[in-house]
Amino acid sequence: MARDEGSAPTQHWDPARYRRNAGFVAELGMPVLDLLAPQPGERILDLGCGDGALTEKLAATGALVVGVDQSPEQIAAARARGLDARVADGAALAFRGEFDAVFSNAALHWMLDPDAVIAGVHRALKPGGRFVAEMGGAGNAKQVVAAAVAGLERRGIDGRAAIPWYFPTPEDYRGRLEARGFVPREIALIPRPTPIPGALADWLETFGDAFLTRLAPDDRHAYLEELEDRLRPALMQPDGKWSVDYVRLRFAAMKPAN
Repeated sequence: MARDEGSAPTQHWDPARYRRNAGFVAELGMPVLDLLAPQPGERILDLGCGDGALTEKLAATGALVVGVDQSPEQIAAARARGLDARVADGAALAFRGEFDAVFSNAALHWMLDPDAVIAGVHRALKPGGRFVAEMGGAGNAKQVVAAAVAGLERRGIDGRAAIPWYFPTPEDYRGRLEARGFVPREIALIPRPTPIPGALADWLETFGDAFLTRLAPDDRHAYLEELEDRLRPALMQPDGKWSVDYVRLRFAAMKPAN
């Protein structure tokens, strides 16, 4: 039985479950941190900071970091690390000319109004500031998304309406950056099949509330079992571990100095 079929995709974050099932997100974010090349004393905004695992590494460079996230639970976890972390909507940033850089890892694809996000980042940066990020790109988790959508549709639910992510092509995102005043320096899709620490069902329970909340609680277990059965031939590795077909979009862009 479905519920809330017509509602917008939603995601609830449980910091303990996130640490257990998604610790790899911060670990795999190090290359984009290297691309940012933070300097001591720089003011940097971490957009979509989550539980602060990568924000903490950013702060350890000597940068003055503010983390923002829409999840109060994740912000509480980030504050517990001693970070300056604030609840904020990425599509309605209130900062103006405050930051030398805006950094984001594995968060922008959750923000479904990308033009508002980019405009807010541009406002938040000082002239000459940089916007460096990695997010899900076109084709990210394609097989998982297709199976999750199909599983809902077999139950008479609009599966495509449940998709909670925006996975752009480089051409799409470059155009959006340029339209809002940025000069892209580099932007590329990076295929990165990613081993996950547990079952595929754990991954979907961590990231896929938008699919699961379309179902009555007593139907969710069968739905997850069905997805694992369908995806096992493609995504389970010979050692018995699951891997998700990630594709990342990584970019660096500048706000002109004048």
